[in-house]
Amino acid sequence: MIIGYARVSTKGQLKEGHSIEVQTRNILDRYDDAEIRVEQYTGTTIDRPIFNKLIEDLKQGDTLVVTKLDRLARNTVEGISIVQELFNKGISVHVINIGLLENTSMGKFFLTTLLAVAEMERNTIIERTQTGKAIAKTKEGFKEGRPKLYTSKQINNAIEMLKNNSYTEVTEITGISKSTLIREVRKRKVK
Repeated sequence: MIIGYARVSTKGQLKEGHSIEVQTRNILDRYDDAEIRVEQYTGTTIDRPIFNKLIEDLKQGDTLVVTKLDRLARNTVEGISIVQELFNKGISVHVINIGLLENTSMGKFFLTTLLAVAEMERNTIIERTQTGKAIAKTKEGFKEGRPKLYTSKQINNAIEMLKNNSYTEVTEITGISKSTLIREVRKRKVK
């Protein structure tokens, strides 16, 4: 049996080559009879319920197919452990952008090298992000987090409008969401 596994970190993840649709299409292009399992779980999380169940259900002679190695594991140690567990059960692993990984010395070496490079790339991205953030913090006017959508004046006007109008009416007039208005009203009552 051929089982494909597609995973995204967030529901909105649309990076080329990572969306559920792209992963599924790539797997089915190679194996039109593959059964696809889909999961939306961050790769930094060890507990991936669908993936864990999939690993448990695979039997000797089955093939696990993923589009890229980082869909399978997020670091070298985890990746080697997962693939070794599959090899021990007699399961083949096909990483589409790499090829079929086999339970041989060369296959294991190839896997270890690839996972190490993938982990290094992730760490490099994290380092660059942290460096960029550190540089941004030194600049005048830096504010942590998302920029505010509405000015204090807009929020104050909307709160004032609530005295004579419903939340729905104020939302339609101002474009400020009901949840934002409720949160602001609660915040002001606490003060």
